[in-house]
Amino acid sequence: MAHFTLSSSAFSSQGPIPARYTCEGKNVSPPLTWTGAPASTRSFALIVEDPDAPDPANPKTVWVHWILYNIPAEVESLPENLEKLPPGVGVGVNDWHKKSYGGPCPPIGRHRYFHRLFALDRVLPDLKAPNKATLEKVMQGHILAEAQLIGTFAAEDRLHAPPP
Repeated sequence: MAHFTLSSSAFSSQGPIPARYTCEGKNVSPPLTWTGAPASTRSFALIVEDPDAPDPANPKTVWVHWILYNIPAEVESLPENLEKLPPGVGVGVNDWHKKSYGGPCPPIGRHRYFHRLFALDRVLPDLKAPNKATLEKVMQGHILAEAQLIGTFAAEDRLHAPPP
């Protein structure tokens, strides 16, 4: 059985996320690619979140940056700056109360950004604009595998970033 993995051509696992994908740059979604999903996968769900908010030295909340669900099973990647979603893909509400990608924008310190991709054994019902808790509840019992990619970004990276 293949190992379910998630990667990006924009940054490596545990590596810094380029400013282009943050509030300091163009704030566009990074390209993501995955391999090794279980053969019985019917759809994918993606949650991008920051468990270090607001301060990694004293985290108080997990900040949700992006939620997608019902990504078709035959899809194996999402392009940079995803604007046109594959048919049937649902978008959840992030913690800015928007149905879109919101890039890293830490107020202080180096934060970790978890890109979590779930292979599901079914296509989910239309959840309208779910938050993370709603999506997780509906996915419960239907997760076949999870792939994860962690990138980092720090407020101080803004000072050294090339212009977008």
